[in-house]
Amino acid sequence: MIKSPKFRVTGTAVGRSLGAWLLKSRESVETTATLDKDIDDLAKQVILPSLPVSDEEMSRAMHQDRGQKLARQEAWDELSDKIRQADRKRLCTLGGETASLLMAYGARSDVVAAVEDALFDGAEPSPHGWLELEEALKEFPGDYPTALVVALAHIDMAWAWRNIVTEHDPERAQRNCSGHLKRAGKILSSYDAVELNSPSIGAARCALYAANARNAANLQKEYESLVDLDPYGLRHMRALGRHILPEYAGGVATLEVMARRIALQTETAWGAGGYTWVYFDALALEPRGLNLLDPEFFFEWMRDILHRRNDQHIVNLLAAFCAIAMAPGTSNTELPPHADESREHIHGFLDHILQNHLQELHPLIWSQALLSPGESPRLPSRKALIAKGKQIAMRIIASRFASQMADGSSIAFSSSGMYRLPALQ
Repeated sequence: MIKSPKFRVTGTAVGRSLGAWLLKSRESVETTATLDKDIDDLAKQVILPSLPVSDEEMSRAMHQDRGQKLARQEAWDELSDKIRQADRKRLCTLGGETASLLMAYGARSDVVAAVEDALFDGAEPSPHGWLELEEALKEFPGDYPTALVVALAHIDMAWAWRNIVTEHDPERAQRNCSGHLKRAGKILSSYDAVELNSPSIGAARCALYAANARNAANLQKEYESLVDLDPYGLRHMRALGRHILPEYAGGVATLEVMARRIALQTETAWGAGGYTWVYFDALALEPRGLNLLDPEFFFEWMRDILHRRNDQHIVNLLAAFCAIAMAPGTSNTELPPHADESREHIHGFLDHILQNHLQELHPLIWSQALLSPGESPRLPSRKALIAKGKQIAMRIIASRFASQMADGSSIAFSSSGMYRLPALQ
């Protein structure tokens, strides 16, 4: 049974004892408060531009809003054309999010949100929204972009039933989940991603197989086909790592094999960086995967990513991963020595990223690093997430370079790298 999404680090832990965690301290609450104050004082000596709204967020919002607007206007022919064009051009954001899937997300978001809201409130969701989507499917028979939106809506609703209702009414949750997945499978069965040259259909088929244990045997093959279609789309590789973690899909033991296969498939696009992307979310979700990877390879292949895609969204993503997901002491699972060493090595790569690549802070990425990847729990306000993300990042940076700032010096970040500003006498 797949559990409902949860915070990996609780809000209380973040707010009260983050400073102690960063300094690997397990001392008293009084000592922790002192460390928090010391870290916050040092953070004031870090000069780093912070972007509450990044270019990546604006790009994602643009595609999502377009899909939502066209669906609300019932302009399915125009939406279909936009999704086809995005698929054909392999259009994506700088952060690697697929434009066609973002538009499809926007187009179904009203319907899925209404179902989720009803389930959270303990009510029976109205079928009105998704029945309207089914009407659009009838109006445009054989149109794969319309089918994509409707199928993904059913997959999302299946996950909503599973994640929200299972704990209280497992039979009802399973019945509705199975119904939506069956409908999504029937819709997608008419479309072949390779024949259509459509990565979005390939991604939808992968999402369907990942949600249904009975079809999981096809998952790895489907992902390899999808990555062949869209080797630059890093979201596919990250999703693969998450989706093969359950035992029915292959389990942790398959991570290394798939990571190496995908690295070979995507060598032109990412060097060997595909290896890192497959492991990326998987390691945050399942620390036992650390026992499989070679940390030296992981470092080199992170460098491949940074060499080819030095966009600040990617830089913040990798930095937050090393700083938070790979921080010592964050796992509830006891790991063998090799896994602990691998975690420590990856955590140490943070210094290289900060000193050589970071130029601006994207706070939301840092706050999101505290959540389970690929899941969407109900979050605090955007303002609160930005504030917490900035606080976390600045504290982490200050703790890494505390010795260099002990004399009152500051550290600053620019396109030329990190540098030190001596204290004014």
